[in-house]
Amino acid sequence: MAAVATTFPTTDKVGFWARFAAIFIDGILLAIINSIVGGILFGGDPYRGSGLNLLIGLAYYLYFWSSYGNGQTLGMRVLKIRVVKTDGTQLDLVGALVRYIGLLISCFVLFIGVIWVAFDANKQGWHDKMANTYVVRA
Repeated sequence: MAAVATTFPTTDKVGFWARFAAIFIDGILLAIINSIVGGILFGGDPYRGSGLNLLIGLAYYLYFWSSYGNGQTLGMRVLKIRVVKTDGTQLDLVGALVRYIGLLISCFVLFIGVIWVAFDANKQGWHDKMANTYVVRA
């Protein structure tokens, strides 16, 4: 028997501040993990550990944004929000990777792509537009 894809409503989209709070929580968790791992492997040298920090962040977001993590990072779970594709289905790993790369691009241009959420009619940042995603109430 074939697995049935879970879909979620896409009508209750989440705005900038709730998303900011979720990523702030995630950032604190990732900073703790990165400092522990970096301290063990590189003696706390932030330059030598920067590549590893990027990989830990990549693994974290790919797992939690995809269907493996039910579309919710730990920060998103606290705020009861989730990321879904615009058709309401969950992301696969490739979709999560596209969203992560889009998030990096959105941040590199003075966070304009992230702030875009506050002004967009569908409450999408550039990374959401690139990956065809919404952040909705869970």
